[in-house]
Amino acid sequence: MSQDPQHPTDPIALRATGITKNFGPVRALKGVELELRAGEVTALMGENGAGKSTLLKILNGDYRPDDGELIIDGRPVVFTDPADARAAGLRVIAQEPEIIAAVSVAENIFVGNLGTVGFNRRALLRRTREELKRWGFDRVIRAEALGSSLSPAQRQIVEIMRAVVSRPRIICFDEPTSSLGDDEVGLLFALIRQLQTEGIAIAYVSHRMAEIFRLADRITVLRDGAFVGTKRVDETSHEELVRMMVGRDLSQFFHRDPAPLGDTVLELRGVGNQFVDGIDLTVRAGEVVGIAGLVGAGRSELMKTIAGDYTVTSGEIVISGQARRIRQPADSIRAGIGFAPEERKAEALLLQRSVRDNAALVVLKSVSRWIFVDNRAERALAQEYVTRLRIRTPSTEQLVGNLSGGNQQKVVLARWLATKPKLLLLDEPTRGIDVGAKSEIYAIIDELAHQGVAVVVVSSELPEVLGVSDRIYVMAGGRIAGELPRADATEERILALAMDDEVLA
Repeated sequence: MSQDPQHPTDPIALRATGITKNFGPVRALKGVELELRAGEVTALMGENGAGKSTLLKILNGDYRPDDGELIIDGRPVVFTDPADARAAGLRVIAQEPEIIAAVSVAENIFVGNLGTVGFNRRALLRRTREELKRWGFDRVIRAEALGSSLSPAQRQIVEIMRAVVSRPRIICFDEPTSSLGDDEVGLLFALIRQLQTEGIAIAYVSHRMAEIFRLADRITVLRDGAFVGTKRVDETSHEELVRMMVGRDLSQFFHRDPAPLGDTVLELRGVGNQFVDGIDLTVRAGEVVGIAGLVGAGRSELMKTIAGDYTVTSGEIVISGQARRIRQPADSIRAGIGFAPEERKAEALLLQRSVRDNAALVVLKSVSRWIFVDNRAERALAQEYVTRLRIRTPSTEQLVGNLSGGNQQKVVLARWLATKPKLLLLDEPTRGIDVGAKSEIYAIIDELAHQGVAVVVVSSELPEVLGVSDRIYVMAGGRIAGELPRADATEERILALAMDDEVLA
């Protein structure tokens, strides 16, 4: 399916040339180029702030470019709003779907397209069931379900179905798998392959390299709002793409200068509950310990057990030599433990509150007088960590929901660093963020270790867990399958332990 980007043979469904967009003095896009071809998947990659979202908003008709041209099927087009884009056969599938809570899935899917099925509810439900079955989503979502009852994954499926039922010529996916589970991701990939066979041109935005190399025919890279280049997937590599996106090698991301180790901060002695069993584990001050394993191995459950979200039913948790009864998160906070969960939006952040509110949430007593919050002290605290962690935000009053994924994660870290923790638990700390932001998170982890903080990092990315850790525990079936020092750890050895049949039995 792949073609040479310099000598295309497939019809070009969309060509964007010289696209420039300014917001006041800020130039968001600088002469960007993009080609989407019928029956091909073109990945659009770049760090947060590279211009991907702005380009998609221009394709969707939300913004008009200040310069440049959009050409669809050989004809120049000008979009004044999203309705123009849809009329031209172009749909952008948003990362954050807008769902009407009080109506059914069927009505949500066909909103704006009811003329294709009429206003007969029975006909609408029948058509919706047919479409869901056609694309394989009938197993995970019902046409009759109310919008208010949908999970994040189901909401994303509704957004995808809205696009495909209109039979567009061009579809742009913006981080479509960010809220999907493995089963739903498999269905999405099958859908995209089917769209290709029907001659649909597809743009696919994702930070996940594995997805890109599995799906895409070509990759277009943006950096700092400018077009860097387009590569055929079969003629490039992870390392080359990283260099294109951030201007440096992947090897530079994992700079670990091991810190002097102090006393044991965390010791688990035979810890167990309904999720994990017989966990023995130690972490010393200044040490970064990685937790690896396959999906369902119990890694996140272990972190939540230490943090007090799940109750310990056997064994004990020892903090700095003292056994602690951690039955709820407040107990872990008093013990000097900070916890950044995997689902930061759902479990760690107040998205409609400010950076200041989120950063100071756990330490309100320290910025309060009597029962009143000292706003000046709260702002000073937030600003301290905005500066220290290089959080990119216009001010501490910015809503956290408006920040990029990497900066949201830094706000979570700021909250816990403000507590001066002995132990910091990080569950998938770089999930869903771009490679540049990942590098900054790694630098923060390294800095914390040198300050004597004990750090535990859970990661599904083997290069990441190998790169940041001094030691690695591998989990399988809710138990520790093995322990590897940094010098002996390889991807092959981790996977061999993660698939240990005796542990899983």
